[in-house]
Amino acid sequence: MEEQTKSLSMHNTKTGIIIKFIVLFGIAVLAPLLQNQFITGSIVNAVLYLSVFELGLGSAIAIAFFPSLISLGTGLLPMVMAPMTPFIILGNLILVLVFNWLKNKNYWLSAISASVLKFGWLFGTSQLVIKYFIKKPVAAKIAAMMSWPQLATALAGSAIAYLFIKIFFLKTKNNFEK
Repeated sequence: MEEQTKSLSMHNTKTGIIIKFIVLFGIAVLAPLLQNQFITGSIVNAVLYLSVFELGLGSAIAIAFFPSLISLGTGLLPMVMAPMTPFIILGNLILVLVFNWLKNKNYWLSAISASVLKFGWLFGTSQLVIKYFIKKPVAAKIAAMMSWPQLATALAGSAIAYLFIKIFFLKTKNNFEK
């Protein structure tokens, strides 16, 4: 009984929060090394949702900056996509902010809204970046990367986060069951 009490009390201690941050940050930073847009994007988006849910907005914002920089540095995002990196970071911030804003209403409403808005932002800004900064030979590949896969990975990330929360955190927060 005493071990259970210690385990439960560590959940929201500063140490517990720091450990969660380090683990989620580490996953977000290492995921781009997998070199696959669908796997990486789904994992990173799941981490962003989990960060909001478990750590709060500030930590989620901090984590949102790094996956795109790592993706660019490891080659998942080709160097020609460097002009897209700030827009991808802003897309992550949109996902985090919208999810945080609506999460008290309903998990799926907030996750789908955040996913759709992130996708819309990335798709729209990619069209502008392609038009003004990207040469024709690679424009089609970049347009494809910034289209439906962005929505698919954001939605997949929300499903992964949902399952992770239900299985591992075994708790309800903020009308999560709605």
